[in-house]
Amino acid sequence: MSEKSSMNTLRKEIEEAILAGYHASGFDIDDPQVVPSKIPAVAQFQSNACFALAKKLGQKPLDIAQAVAQALDNSPILGEVQAAEPGFINIIVDDCYLAKMIATASVKQVCDEDLKESVVIDYGGPNVAKPLHVGHVRPALIGEAIKRIGRALGHQVVSDVHLGDWGLQMGMVINELQTRHPDWVYFDSSVSGPYPEESPLTIEDLESLYPEASQRAKAHESVMSEARRATVELQNGRPGYRALWQHFIHISVADVKQVYDRLGVDFDLWLGESDAHDVLVQQIDHLISSGWAHESDGALIIDVAEEGDTKEMPPLLLRNSDGAVLYGGTDLATIKQRVGTYHPDAIIVVADKRQSLHFQQVFRAALKVGYVSDVEKLEHVGFGTVNGPDNKPFKTRDGGTMKLDDFLSMVIANAKERIAEVQQGTKFSDEERESIAQMVGLATIKFADLVTHHTKDYVFDLERFSSFEGYTGPYVLYSAVRAKAILAKGESEGSVPGQAGAPQVDEERALAIKLLEYPDVLQASWKERTPSILCDYTYELANAFSSFYHACPILNDEDEGRRSGRLLLVSKVHDTLVASLYLLGMEVPERM
Repeated sequence: MSEKSSMNTLRKEIEEAILAGYHASGFDIDDPQVVPSKIPAVAQFQSNACFALAKKLGQKPLDIAQAVAQALDNSPILGEVQAAEPGFINIIVDDCYLAKMIATASVKQVCDEDLKESVVIDYGGPNVAKPLHVGHVRPALIGEAIKRIGRALGHQVVSDVHLGDWGLQMGMVINELQTRHPDWVYFDSSVSGPYPEESPLTIEDLESLYPEASQRAKAHESVMSEARRATVELQNGRPGYRALWQHFIHISVADVKQVYDRLGVDFDLWLGESDAHDVLVQQIDHLISSGWAHESDGALIIDVAEEGDTKEMPPLLLRNSDGAVLYGGTDLATIKQRVGTYHPDAIIVVADKRQSLHFQQVFRAALKVGYVSDVEKLEHVGFGTVNGPDNKPFKTRDGGTMKLDDFLSMVIANAKERIAEVQQGTKFSDEERESIAQMVGLATIKFADLVTHHTKDYVFDLERFSSFEGYTGPYVLYSAVRAKAILAKGESEGSVPGQAGAPQVDEERALAIKLLEYPDVLQASWKERTPSILCDYTYELANAFSSFYHACPILNDEDEGRRSGRLLLVSKVHDTLVASLYLLGMEVPERM
C-alpha cells in the first residue's frame, strides 16, 4: 500500500501548508514531520523537520524554524505558527478553518479510490474436534477488526477461518473410535459406502474424545503409530475414514459457528487445511523435479535457509516419513490456492506470535518456489496470550482450559450485575436489560483485547475492564449513548445540529481536531494491521467529548447559533464513536 493517501484530511492539509512554508523559505524537504504537540496548552501540532535539516545544512534549528514560521504568516489554514527553542515549529489551526472542516467531515468519507487493495485475511484457526477456548478470542477479534477496517477504507477483503482438519489429531480420533467401536461400518475396509447420514457422535462426545485419544497416543508408542497410519489413510482417501471425518467437520463447524456468532465474528470462507491437500499433491512432483523439494530421512522438505541468516532456519517439512502431509505443506499449498483464486495484493495470517518461525519458513518457501513474486505480499500478524490474574494463560477455577463460550457467559453475567448497579431506579424491560448486558459484556472483552497491541500478552482483569470509568469498553459505549441522549433531548426541545461555528474554547477546539483525525487513524490502523490504534482513538475521542461536555454549555446555551453548532459537534462525536466501535466489533445500545 502506498505511504501517502490522495485524500485531503486535516493532517494532510497542515502538512502541505507547512511544506509550502519550508519551500518558500528555500528549504527542499519532502516531509515536514508534523505530529500532535507534546504540550497541548502551547500548540495543537508541531513540525520537527528543522532538526535533521539543520544537521544536514550546518545551520541552527531555531533559525530555520523562524524562517519557516515567518513564511506562513498569512496561511488561511494556520491561525498561528511560532518558532520555539530549540527548533520546533508550533502550530495552531485557524478556528474558522476548523469549523469548515467539521461541517463537511463524515465517517463515510474515508475511502480512497486510488489506494484500493485486494486482500485475503486468515484468522480464527479453530481445530475440528476441539472446542473454542479463551485463546481463540485474540485471533478472532484482531482479524475481524482488521477486516472491517479494510472494508471501511474500500479494500476488497476476503476472510477465511482456515480450519485445522487434516493432521495427526484426526488420525488420533479415528484410531480411538476404531478401538472403541471396531464394529462400526466406517472401519470395515471391505465397505465403500454408503455410510450413515447422521453422525454417531455429538459435539460433546467429540470434545471429550480428542483429549483422551491424544493422551493415550502420547503414552503408548503403538497407539501413536496406529494414529499416524490412520492419518495417512484418511489423507489418501479411505472411504470409511473420510465419511467419519466429514461427521467431525459437520458437528464441529456447527458448534464453532454458534460461538463465533455470539462473539460477533463471521467469515466469507470456511476452508480448512484439507482443502489445500490436493493442491499440494498436484505440486509435489513439480517441486521435486524442479529441485525445490527433496527427501531427508524419509521426509519431504524445502530448504529455506538464506545466506546472512543470524539464526538457524530449519527446512520446511511438507510430508513426514510416514507419508502424511504436514501443516507446513498445507500452509504452502494454501498460499498457492489463494493467489490463484483471488490474485491478492496481500495475504494476512493472524496467528500466535509463537508461530513466527513457522510462517517465516512458509513465506520463504512460497517465494522460493514462485508462488509469490514478493515475500512482503505475505504477512503474519502475531498475537500474545490472554492471561489470568496469575499472569498465566487464562484458566477455569479448577485449572482447566476455559471454553470461549463459558468465558463469554461469565463476562456477560458480570455486565448484568454492573448494569443493575448503575441503572438503579431506571425502568428497563427484561429484554432490553438483557440486550444491553450482551453489548456491554462483549465491549468489555473486545476493548480489553484490542486496546492491547496485538504482539503483547495481557492480563484480563474483569473488575477493571468492566468498569464504566477509565480505559474500558463500557466507558466508550456510555460516551456514545450520552451523545445520542443529548441529541434526542435537543430534538424534543426544538434544538437540532446546525451550522458549524468557529470553536471558542480549548475543549471545543480539541474535540474538533480529535474528530478530524478519524480518517488518518483508520489509515494507520490498516497500514500497521493494528486495531489498537483505532481502539486508543475511541477512548481519546470519548475523553475529549467528556471535557467538552463539562466545559461548554450545549442545550443550555442561550445563543441559538452556538447551541446548534455545538450540537453538530455532538452529532459528529456520536457518529464517529458508533462507526469506530462497529469496526472494532462493538454495538452501541440505544440507552444505558
